[in-house]
Amino acid sequence: MKRIGRLIYICGILALPAVGTAAATPADQAVAEAEAAATQLRDAMGKLSQAVTADDQVVALTEVISGYEKGLSSLRDGLRQASAREAELRAQFEAQRDRLARVLGAMTSLQQSPETALLLHPDGALSSARAGMILSDVTPGLRSEAERLQAKLDEIATVRELQSGAAEMLGSGLASVQEARRLLASAVTDRSTMPVRFADEPEEVQKLLDAAQSLDDFAAGVSALENDIGAPMDDFEGAQGSLQLPVVGSVKRPYNEPDAAGVRRPGWVIATPPAALVTTPWPATIRYRGPLLDYGNVMIVEPAKDYLLIFAGLSQVFGEVGDVLREGDPVGLMGGSEAPAQEFGTQFVANAAQGGDAGRTETLYLELRKGTETLDPADWFVLNPVVDPGQN
Repeated sequence: MKRIGRLIYICGILALPAVGTAAATPADQAVAEAEAAATQLRDAMGKLSQAVTADDQVVALTEVISGYEKGLSSLRDGLRQASAREAELRAQFEAQRDRLARVLGAMTSLQQSPETALLLHPDGALSSARAGMILSDVTPGLRSEAERLQAKLDEIATVRELQSGAAEMLGSGLASVQEARRLLASAVTDRSTMPVRFADEPEEVQKLLDAAQSLDDFAAGVSALENDIGAPMDDFEGAQGSLQLPVVGSVKRPYNEPDAAGVRRPGWVIATPPAALVTTPWPATIRYRGPLLDYGNVMIVEPAKDYLLIFAGLSQVFGEVGDVLREGDPVGLMGGSEAPAQEFGTQFVANAAQGGDAGRTETLYLELRKGTETLDPADWFVLNPVVDPGQN
């Protein structure tokens, strides 16, 4: 009777909701996306040797760094999804711990007593036959339950393997992108073929710097300088709503949203990784580059007459006043530095799992102006899943 009672008890366990199914898993999809991003990273690092010998090193090195950073951001997203799936599975296991323990206990008991169906029941052959029928019905259910559990454990193992492989690959590739950044700074300085619209007027700019009480004052003064031959002819206004962000990151504070101190800024604060590359989203002329008040290094470019794009908070700025930049040309690098190679990969994986802006320790301030007015960048820039606020 005890064994028949045990079998009926097992049937009751199996009637409870299952942990899940062994169908195609979200972890597999996240891993596939992360592996595609890792391939993009390897391709970018593999192009470094070609960039060193390219006729236009600035363009080639910019492509290497941009490809690396975009791949890194995609990998971050894949790792975040994979880690979220692992957390979800662990929460499921925790919520059904008692049930799983009973299932595993029953499976272990049956494994230790396979002769149950062979024993004659003390109540006679009919009861023995009934016990055998119950066992034959229960065993496939236990097997199915075990397979479901194994599938979930396999998902966790897959995520762990992905994280370990990503950490190793990132650590080994860090030196390549650091070298690319160093070479880019040198290549921009050595470039002599850059078109120039007008000459620098240091005395007038210095007067503006001395008189400026704010970024707004200085930008208005730069806009009023009439010393060039006209803005680029490209249809900048027609690009409204289609500009790409100048840096890989996430919008930390939108236009005119107050910060913790209640201060509102008429632009975007963008969280970026250390040493991130900043590029111009549209052909533009450099109107100012250099330090300004407490904004760190500032780059002001003119994409069209009466329009100014302002990037503030950079560690390095590239080019000279009057240079005409192409879309995607580098304007500078953010500050900060990555962890040492032996720690970079594991730290990146941990930050990705944490989500939010973890690991994005630098902030770029972006402002768009028309005449004396500021414009909301949300009306001009495209936000994709890599950089969309709230998707990190």
